[in-house]
Amino acid sequence: MPYHLDEYLPDLDVPVRPNTTITGELAAGADVWSRIAGLFDEVADTVYGEPLPLIISGDCLTALGTVAGLQRSGLTPAVVWFDAHGDVQTLETTASGYPGGIALRLLCGYRPELIANRLGLRPVPEERVVLVDARDLDPPEVDYLRDAPIRQVAVSELGSATLPDGPIYLHVDLDVVDSADVPGLRFPAPGGPNLEAVVAAMGRVLDTGQVCSVGLACTWWPGHDAAAAIRERLREVVEAWA
Repeated sequence: MPYHLDEYLPDLDVPVRPNTTITGELAAGADVWSRIAGLFDEVADTVYGEPLPLIISGDCLTALGTVAGLQRSGLTPAVVWFDAHGDVQTLETTASGYPGGIALRLLCGYRPELIANRLGLRPVPEERVVLVDARDLDPPEVDYLRDAPIRQVAVSELGSATLPDGPIYLHVDLDVVDSADVPGLRFPAPGGPNLEAVVAAMGRVLDTGQVCSVGLACTWWPGHDAAAAIRERLREVVEAWA
């Protein structure tokens, strides 16, 4: 899905060749939530009934459509969320107002009237969520994660013992990789794990046989050859799963 929020990105470079491209008519003059709701409903319809869907987009909010589609298929997936950021802000606490910064919080049931109710998306229980890395947290996110049952682990610590039971939606915001290895990131976060470490951790999750869907968030500006920098190594682990 070549969008960043409601911005169409026809030139978005992606590391895995898609079989289907999802586009849609966005409501003119509507707020961002109304504009992306229709797109995410198309994502959910595409995921519905599809074995092992891989969804590629330019942001993390697309995960809402993916999980809604998995739920429509009769699954109740847990979530393993790779990200340099927490994505657990709220509209009440965020300083930037960036919608993508609340993506995981929305999946866990925050403000369902914004997107979830429109998709029929049921909240993922916090105890069924593993947040991987999240090295760049805002103070409100630190406060929230201190008390929430979400499990936060380092990339190097992720393994079968740290994963929830049952089917898993594996979400990978590719800014989890150190920004020195991925050019053109929208929100670079230095000091992270290298590509090899991230791919190895993804492989450990995929090797469990629990993963029912993968989401790749290509959170970079088009035109910097980010996909080319990671394509070969990432494609190996994804194709081995699919």
